[in-house]
Amino acid sequence: MMVLSPALKRIKPSITLAITSKAKAMQAKGIDVIALSAGEPDFGTPRHICDAAVTAIKEGFTRYTPASGINELKEVVCEKFKRDNGLDYTSKQVIINCGAKHSVFLAVLALVGPEDEVIIPSPYWVSYPEMVKLAGGKPVIVSCSEENGMKISAEQLRKAITPKTKMFILNSPSNPTGMVYTEDEIEALGKVIVETGIYVIADEIYEKLIYDGIKHVSIASLSNELLNRTITVNGVSKAYCMTGWRIGYAAGPEEIIKGMGIFQSQETSNPCSISQKAALAALNGSHDFLGPMLVEFDRRRQYIVERLNSIEGISCNKPMGSFYVFPKVSSFYGKNLRGTEIDGSLAFCEYMLNEKHIAIVPGIGFGADEYVRISYATSMDNIEKALDRFENGLKELE
Repeated sequence: MMVLSPALKRIKPSITLAITSKAKAMQAKGIDVIALSAGEPDFGTPRHICDAAVTAIKEGFTRYTPASGINELKEVVCEKFKRDNGLDYTSKQVIINCGAKHSVFLAVLALVGPEDEVIIPSPYWVSYPEMVKLAGGKPVIVSCSEENGMKISAEQLRKAITPKTKMFILNSPSNPTGMVYTEDEIEALGKVIVETGIYVIADEIYEKLIYDGIKHVSIASLSNELLNRTITVNGVSKAYCMTGWRIGYAAGPEEIIKGMGIFQSQETSNPCSISQKAALAALNGSHDFLGPMLVEFDRRRQYIVERLNSIEGISCNKPMGSFYVFPKVSSFYGKNLRGTEIDGSLAFCEYMLNEKHIAIVPGIGFGADEYVRISYATSMDNIEKALDRFENGLKELE
């Protein structure tokens, strides 16, 4: 009998990727599935970024690079942090990784040991708790209410901290809710972090995707004390439509970044050389494409929120960032179709996929079973058709 690693027993596969994979398999069979599951912009990678990658290939930039990334890109990341976030880092405090997901995981590995506790507000991105478990730590989930915008308060954070607490994970703008912390809220959280001496991973991958004039605030920018206790994570996947290029980056205290680099040197050797050159062009080049893309995302956001809230039994907060909505659908739990009961978000999403051919993600994977995540990173035509099917599907439940 084959005995696999105990680590596999501690974690769950990504429910987001599982739903997306099943939807693609159905599409491959000719089924007209509308995918509203993946966190992936439907816009193409800007031309100047692709051109930089082609140039890198033509010039033979196809070999190993330093394990933690090329210094040229690190310097540009430092400039980006200074320009956009008011953060002062040196290149020794920056690491280039294989996606922001990798950045978060390496930061967890570099800081979390057996029995260390990591505070994670719920709803959370599906991978945070699993990363903590793989590091041998204990995820401490703090539920956040709709009344508080699904954000953790300073009081909640303080109450969750114990002598075993090592870290807090802050994701703003958020996946899956799209909420954005205000400067006052971040200042209050920062005060608790400084007073208690814990660390914070600030996952800011959706930083550029914010609406209604809301300001993004990096927690590390608020004081030197917070700068020294924060690992700030970002990347090129979302804002630059480069999900498949797999380039993320992180900055923080030099010792932690060095530790992340040691792990990376054994895991991947280095981030893709060609993608690093493309990321250099993304951060250094024109951002003119961002304005029109945000206008289109905002148009979809307004439509999908209004449409969902017009459906009896559905409620949906308006997201301030990212490209997700997180509607509450639990009023339909207990209903059934042909004897099959909808007993939670997983069954709800399976019903929508199998019967109505819409791929959405169960809230249970984000620690909030009363909800589902719907991505509007697809065309308005797809959104309209999908919501027609969604609404019809609800009417058919008994």
